[in-house]
Amino acid sequence: MTKRLAGAVPTRSRAVIHDGLIFTVATAANKSPSLYEQTRQTLAAIDRNLADAGSHKSHILSATVYITDMAQKPEMNRAWDEWVDMAHPPQRACIGASLEGDTLVEIVITAAQT
Repeated sequence: MTKRLAGAVPTRSRAVIHDGLIFTVATAANKSPSLYEQTRQTLAAIDRNLADAGSHKSHILSATVYITDMAQKPEMNRAWDEWVDMAHPPQRACIGASLEGDTLVEIVITAAQT
């Protein structure tokens, strides 16, 4: 069975749950010019989406992080390192990308339900 958690836009879900796996994508609500701050806000949104889907960051299997400026990756890494569950670090990829508007970071997560 597939369950979808409603998003702010009718054509997008905050998370989808299928066969015990959770798929979620987040960006920062406040488009601060700081990649560090946008990453922190995005990770907080991931925490909320996972909690609403019945999981936690310790159950993240993989993460794909898209950022607009790879030269600023250390700022994203700093926020990630403060947030990640070091006892259960997920596989992670970071990709440079053109993102919409003032968005500096977008994070895609696959996690297991608890």
